[in-house]
Amino acid sequence: MAQVAVEKIDGKKAAPAPVLDDLKALSDRVRQRAFELFQRRGGVDGFALDDWFTAEQDVLQIPQAELIEKNGAFKVRLSAPGFEAGDLNVIAQPDALIVKAAAHHEHETNEENVHFCEFDQKTLYRRFNLPEAIAVDKVTASLENGVLRLLAPKVKPEETKAEPGGVEVKTRAGAS
Repeated sequence: MAQVAVEKIDGKKAAPAPVLDDLKALSDRVRQRAFELFQRRGGVDGFALDDWFTAEQDVLQIPQAELIEKNGAFKVRLSAPGFEAGDLNVIAQPDALIVKAAAHHEHETNEENVHFCEFDQKTLYRRFNLPEAIAVDKVTASLENGVLRLLAPKVKPEETKAEPGGVEVKTRAGAS
C-alpha cells in the first residue's frame, strides 16, 4: 500500500492558486478539444453540446467513487487505475476533499511504425463536498491496486470557546 501525500488547507486560508490555475487549464483543454471536433465536422452549427461533451470525455476522467460515513469519519474510495501514488494530488479542506491526477503517455523515439495507440494524456479530477466539517490535519490517503482510499475524521463535537478575559473553556457542541 503506497501512501499518498495530502495537502492540508485549514479554513483560515483561501483555496490554493495552483488548484484554480489547474482548473482553468483543464477548461482551456476541453474548450480547445471541442473546437477541434467542431472543425473536424466542417464547422456545421447545431452540435456544440455534443462537441463539448465529447471533449470532456476525451480530456477528463471522472472516476467512479463512493463516500461513506462511519465511526465518526468520512471514507472515500476512488477508482484510479494506472496512476501511481506520486501522480495523485489530494487536497483536504474543512468542507471538501479534492483529488486530481495526470497521466501522460509518450512513445520512445526508437519505436517505429506505431499503428495503433489509445494511451493518451488523461486528467482525473473529483471534488467531494462533505456534509460536515473534517479534521483537516488528520486526513490520510493511500493507493492500493488502483483504488485510492481517503480517511477524513470529522471534527469532534467539542469546541473551544474563548471567555471574556482570554480564558478558554471546553464545551460540548450545542451546550451553552
